[in-house]
Amino acid sequence: MFEPSYYRRCQCKGQLKDKEGRPVLDADGNPRIGSIGTTCPKLGKNHGTWNFYFELEPAEGGTRQRVRRGGFAKLDDAKKKAKELYDAAMAGTDVLSDEKCGDFFLRWIKAKKSLARTTRHGYEEHITNYLLPHLGHIKRRDLKVRHLDKMYDAIEEENNKRILHRLRVDQLQKDRDAAHRAWVKAAGKKEERRAARRAFLDANAALREGKKGLRKVTSAATMHRINDTLSSALSWGIKREQAFAKNWAQLVELPAVTRPKPLVWTPERIEHWKRTGEKPGPVMVWTPELTGQFLDFAKGDWLYELWHSFIFLGPRRGEMAALPWTEVSLDALWLRISQQIVEVAYELYGEAPKADSVRTLSLSLESGDNLAAFRAKQEQKRLEWEDAYVESGRVWTHENGEALHPDWISRRFTRLVELSGLPPVRLHDLRHLAATLSLLAGHDIKVVQEKLGHSSRQITSDTYTSVLPEMLRAEAESVMAVVPRDVPFEVSAPLAIPELAWQNDIAVFFAHGARQSGNTWAVGAQTQPDTDLLGVINLAGRGQEDAANAAVKWMRDHCTANDLELVRVENFNDRYPEEQQADFSLTRFTIARSESPGQGGWALPTGLPPSAARTARRDPSRHQKAA
Repeated sequence: MFEPSYYRRCQCKGQLKDKEGRPVLDADGNPRIGSIGTTCPKLGKNHGTWNFYFELEPAEGGTRQRVRRGGFAKLDDAKKKAKELYDAAMAGTDVLSDEKCGDFFLRWIKAKKSLARTTRHGYEEHITNYLLPHLGHIKRRDLKVRHLDKMYDAIEEENNKRILHRLRVDQLQKDRDAAHRAWVKAAGKKEERRAARRAFLDANAALREGKKGLRKVTSAATMHRINDTLSSALSWGIKREQAFAKNWAQLVELPAVTRPKPLVWTPERIEHWKRTGEKPGPVMVWTPELTGQFLDFAKGDWLYELWHSFIFLGPRRGEMAALPWTEVSLDALWLRISQQIVEVAYELYGEAPKADSVRTLSLSLESGDNLAAFRAKQEQKRLEWEDAYVESGRVWTHENGEALHPDWISRRFTRLVELSGLPPVRLHDLRHLAATLSLLAGHDIKVVQEKLGHSSRQITSDTYTSVLPEMLRAEAESVMAVVPRDVPFEVSAPLAIPELAWQNDIAVFFAHGARQSGNTWAVGAQTQPDTDLLGVINLAGRGQEDAANAAVKWMRDHCTANDLELVRVENFNDRYPEEQQADFSLTRFTIARSESPGQGGWALPTGLPPSAARTARRDPSRHQKAA
């Protein structure tokens, strides 16, 4: 039963008295002085604070459980708090616990037995660096959202100091570099060079001193991860022992985090990078042309086949570092991702990937040949190194057979990109590239999701797909085919598509428009600029857009009349120099027909199918001989 008792008390000191009102004496017979609390004669409206207590059900063994709180300026505040604590106690919350939040966090992380190693390491870093310093001293029962707000305010204040420190270090770096350049320029001038050398040494010493205590800025994304850790701990405490009234972490407002959008290295961005050394964004993706240039450059590298696999298969570096030969089939052309190596403080640990990341990847003929070639190289090195060769069983190794460290793979890739002179991308950006290339090739997003090992299509779409210029142009140019424009024209020569123009039931040809005189235009259809005209139309148009729209209407009418499908329309008007755009237009059309050649006159195939021939070509003994 909820029967709280309310009373006033203060912090005044005076002569102590017992229950009968007699003075309390010390060993020498002198009156004892102490807090007189509830017996202070000054207690009243403007003196003392309200306190309360109430009894809970006895604990095991009949131990008395009394809840006490105090320090309330108004009686109504004390009554409100008493009711709040009683309701929390009835809901199962331990309102009597004096456990500090720091002790609770350490107890929570110890109890979490099923955490992945990297997840545990991240939680422990958040607890050590943020939760214990800012929240560890607070009693668990007293934790409120205001304490969390104060923690994040303190983190942002510390960030401001770290930013200023980094700016000072950047300036010291510039001063050191300038002093070094001055030293180099003073070559041959003895006195001047001596002074320049001293200035450089002083600037270098100042830089070393300035870097002491330099720490990373805690980003908004990191604060969200800290809050996720805190939320996980509070949820566990609520579910297990009703340790908190609410999950206060869910009520915190943090700065918004915008996931960096992958950007493509267009010619304009490359020019800016060459001129300033600045990357347009943290996540960059090569175009197919740049990708080919990198593969050509890395052809002679020991791990060329690994870089090829990263680009076309999109695995994680830990998955490639852990891949054993037992999970690769060169005959059936597949490899299975079932293991990964994780790095915690540069120490390596083998772990099974998440359930969604366990997958089988199909290999192209080129990828299969690459793996066979790398295995042959390994066999050759095994013979050369003899007993010193390390039998790791891994697919990707150093030349002596040692397994690769994931961080070493990233550093090696970065070095190759630097040597190639290509615009920089990170190793992880190759996952974006693999996804983008798959989409550019026309694969469904679900196929890309399975390839990358994601749990949902949304993650794949939001995170790992950037838009190549080729995809943007195809989308923009196809809009013309969606919105019909009625531009009047006359057919001078009807369109006739010869059989030679069809390849696998697809025909591609151009409509080239040229101004004749005034507003008169002629548009002719050709498969190539030097081939015969397939048809001609004439129109009165105001410019190249009217000529292009008339060509689209012409092709659409032809497809409707002949049961053909207009697959794609691509406008190349902007390819002309500005001074020629008023007199010429160019549009490319892709048309499909539904009727295919019949099988009459074809002999039924005999012998082995092509796949069997490829399998025979991949006889493992061939690779052993090559080794």
